[in-house]
Amino acid sequence: MANVIPVEAIESKILLIRGKKVMLDKDLALLYGVTTKHLKRSVMRNPLRFPSDFMFKLNKKEYQNLRCQFGTSSWGGTRYFPYVFTEQGVAMLSSVLNSRRAILVNLQIMRTFIKLRELLSSHRDLKQKIEELEQKYDHQFKVVFDVIKELIDPKVDTKPKQFGFVPSK
Repeated sequence: MANVIPVEAIESKILLIRGKKVMLDKDLALLYGVTTKHLKRSVMRNPLRFPSDFMFKLNKKEYQNLRCQFGTSSWGGTRYFPYVFTEQGVAMLSSVLNSRRAILVNLQIMRTFIKLRELLSSHRDLKQKIEELEQKYDHQFKVVFDVIKELIDPKVDTKPKQFGFVPSK
């Protein structure tokens, strides 16, 4: 029972909000096998364990962005803005949700956060090595380096592409 929940299921629940990797209270409650109300109640009973860098409440704009991202049907009936938990906040949850499942799920979530951190680190290392090679061989392989950079860090095209009928001038 080492892997209670597949890593992919956890990875899909990790969001980037305010520049931090976080998980929503409802997603954590689902993973832990408790209601969102029970999770929030346990957290509110232990306020010293959850400072603002461990957990915070989404503001109206962040909440609306999430609703647009996930679709409104999955958020129906929510009267309060959700709480989100950083990696440290998720680790602290295991101390307030004291069940076997909570401990096993928490371990899996921590492993997933570590895996994501390692992936990001290797991505940065690869980018740095390519930049070093580019400085050394720039004039010979400029096109190759440009393509590799685009693959590693694609730029978003802000200019909309024109389609359909275009009248001649």
